[in-house]
Formats: sequence, C-alpha cells, structure tokens
Amino acid sequence: MELSANFSLAECVKSQTAQRKNIDNTPNDDQVAALKALATAVLQPVREQFERPLIITSGFRCAALCTAIGSKTTSQHAKGEAADFEIPGVPNPAVAKYIRDNLSFDQLILEFYDPDDGPNSGWVHCSFVNEGANRQQVLTINKNGTFNGLLGV
Repeated sequence: MELSANFSLAECVKSQTAQRKNIDNTPNDDQVAALKALATAVLQPVREQFERPLIITSGFRCAALCTAIGSKTTSQHAKGEAADFEIPGVPNPAVAKYIRDNLSFDQLILEFYDPDDGPNSGWVHCSFVNEGANRQQVLTINKNGTFNGLLGV
C-alpha cells in the first residue's frame, strides 16, 4: 500500500525487533490514516526538497513492539503519527531546519546530534497530528537525555 508518491506502508512499519521477536506490527485503519497524513505532510515534502531517498529508521510501533524496545505504548509512534529518519549525505540539522522553517508538524526533535560526531550523527524525529492541531514544538535531545530548544540550526 502506498502512503504517498515515495513512501509505502511496508517501509513505515518495518522493524528488525518485530521480525526477531515475531511481533505482528500491523497498524489498524486509524493508524494507517495517521501514517498517510505523516507521509503526505512531512516525509514526502522532505524527500522532494532534498531530492534524495529518506531512510525511516523507526516508524509505526504497535503496543507489543513499544514494550519490547522500552518505549511508551502511548507514544506518537504507536499512533502512527511519528517517524525517525535521516537522509544519507544530508546533515541532520539541515533536514530539521528545513522542516522547522517550512512544514506543519506536531513535534520535531533533533535526537542525539553531536557536531563532534559529524553532520549525520543522531537522527530526526518528526510527528504530524492533523492540520490545525499541530504544536510546532521544536526540541533537541542530547547524549545525556536532556531536552532543549533546537539550537544551532
């Protein structure tokens, strides 16, 4: 099932942990609708802006998968509203800055980015709820688990 021109449902639900632990990570209809909204509003525009494939490192997570990896079962990943991703060859801060400055989103987090580790350290987390209900919340989280505003991008 295609969620947008360049994103399929399969790539948004793929999980090595789910495969290893034999967890059925199939979203319900509401979660698929949320994934489609995320792909349309965030993932596809980012891919088109940078004209490169976007690699989803973590998308939808069912409750059992959340539990298996130590994530909250109430996370936006569990609702189909969030994805973690990067674009090979594009610095993660540049991706985050583009999203911050150009797109509607609920939460944008530059996670575990450390300039000393290079421009592709960490990853970008972005969620989308629906038009008009997005908070446009921008954060970073560092290696110590400390959240702050998105600085330096």
